[in-house]
Amino acid sequence: MSTLSYSAIISERSMIGREPPDLRGVQAKFEVLDLSFWYTSTQALHKVNLTIPQRSVVALIGPSGCGKSTFLRCLNRMNDLIEGTRHTGTVSLDGDDIHGRNINLVNLRRRVGMVFQKSNPFPKSIFENVIFGPRIAGLKDKTQLYEIAERSLRRAALWDEVKDRMGDSALNLSGGQQQRLCIARALATDPEVILLDEPASALDPASTARIEDLIFELKRLYTIVIVTHNMQQAARVSDLTAFFFQGRLVEAGPTDQLYTRPHVKQTEDYITGRFG
Repeated sequence: MSTLSYSAIISERSMIGREPPDLRGVQAKFEVLDLSFWYTSTQALHKVNLTIPQRSVVALIGPSGCGKSTFLRCLNRMNDLIEGTRHTGTVSLDGDDIHGRNINLVNLRRRVGMVFQKSNPFPKSIFENVIFGPRIAGLKDKTQLYEIAERSLRRAALWDEVKDRMGDSALNLSGGQQQRLCIARALATDPEVILLDEPASALDPASTARIEDLIFELKRLYTIVIVTHNMQQAARVSDLTAFFFQGRLVEAGPTDQLYTRPHVKQTEDYITGRFG
């Protein structure tokens, strides 16, 4: 696919009112400085520097094994669950180092929610799936729980499809509905950031389009970081794009610029399919 083809995607975004915004001067939600990361003796990230503006969509692209998902999991310290990992550098959320002594991990992961590549609804009802987080946090008021469930399902564009079967098993939903349910479950904890690890990779084109529409709506309220192997998808939904290769951040910038006028030839070679 040529850069001219990506120009057409960017132009189409503008025609429907979804052009990437000018984010200069927008406050940073995450500031990542010289982040390096190891799985035991294997270095997965090398001195990554990246600013993620608030209420934007940042796409992480690059070939398999390049460090995209590792970087994503660094943003809410999910990698801490893997034995033998370590890091250097800093990751700051609203100016606070997320590895600082006073950081509460439960609160961090509430503020920075995550949706995985494969939808993973619990073997519970639709309602119980959505309110799982608030219930675990100690909320017992049924009226409040129902309000949270409805609000979250509406924001995940799923309410109209499930409002009459909230007691049904979540496992009976279609693949696309299950993924939107997982997004609703993440939203129920009132996060500030949503991390999406290839959220549409296993979905059909119609369900993928629903997820992409949803991402555009959600960025009005949340900061979104998405890992995707779908180059066209990144061009359609993101405001900023970061290209990773072999654990290094090769280039990052506004999506329209990176896809049509990349500064680094390696970036152009990747997005046009010459390698990767």
